Amino acid sequence: MLKRIATALVLIPIVILLVLRAPVPVVAVAAAVVALVTVQEFLKLTESYGVQPLRLATYIFAGLFFLLLAVGTTVETPLLSAVQFLLAAAFACAISPFLFLTIAMRRAELRGAYPAAAASAFAFVYVALPMGMLVQLRQQWAGAFWLLYLLLVVWAGDIFAYFVGRSLGRHRMAPRISPKKTWEGAAASLAASLVVGILLFNHALQISSFLLRLGLIQRRDGLFGLEKPELWPIILLTIALNIAAQLGDLVESLIKRGAGVKDSGAILPGHGGMLDRIDALLFAAPVLWYYAAWRVLH
Repeated sequence: MLKRIATALVLIPIVILLVLRAPVPVVAVAAAVVALVTVQEFLKLTESYGVQPLRLATYIFAGLFFLLLAVGTTVETPLLSAVQFLLAAAFACAISPFLFLTIAMRRAELRGAYPAAAASAFAFVYVALPMGMLVQLRQQWAGAFWLLYLLLVVWAGDIFAYFVGRSLGRHRMAPRISPKKTWEGAAASLAASLVVGILLFNHALQISSFLLRLGLIQRRDGLFGLEKPELWPIILLTIALNIAAQLGDLVESLIKRGAGVKDSGAILPGHGGMLDRIDALLFAAPVLWYYAAWRVLH
């Protein structure tokens, strides 16, 4: 428990400072590092399923995707930025199965070619693509505020699910997949996310102004005046984000249980691996990205 809290106290300020203050290329590099570490953990998990993954090819493919994000998009035109990302992501997802299958043809044991290619393609869609969406969100107007909202909503839900589930949880949600998760914890998670999301947008102008005065954001990165959306869509969005985050947690538990391991790694004391820490975010990020893209298109 103490290791878990200590790690969180160190990492949370760093992540928030990076999200709010760092230029987009720096955010892209940081997201690439997190994604590559997470991909490495995921590919190691696939070995427990009898798969010999295409490690180097997967790292290079994901790395090139983030390099494109860092140097090939614009932060001045939100619509153009969103369209560029959509085209790049669609092309990467479409070409990845064929690319990895072509590389796997060189294997001596052909029975392992398809599973290896499938694992690599899934690693890209499961890990790299959502992390790339976070970078693209940062490029949008008010991107820093939206990312702060996403992180706080997911973190609040995770914290309350953990503590309420441990102390008050009686009804198990998915005992075969994650025996410690309960419906009481899930309800507390949803309530906490809603409270945080509503408070953030009720005080969006004050929070943005405060961050601007501290020099943590530029004006384009905050939520000011007429940019503030109505509250009821934010309530629905927060509910969707919380459900997606909880599903992300369950999906990672499914993968680990199938692999017969407790944690995806040991890089974060008290938390396990990087995948253990960002599993909820990987499912929530696409939900927020699609909402933000819809706002830009309209």
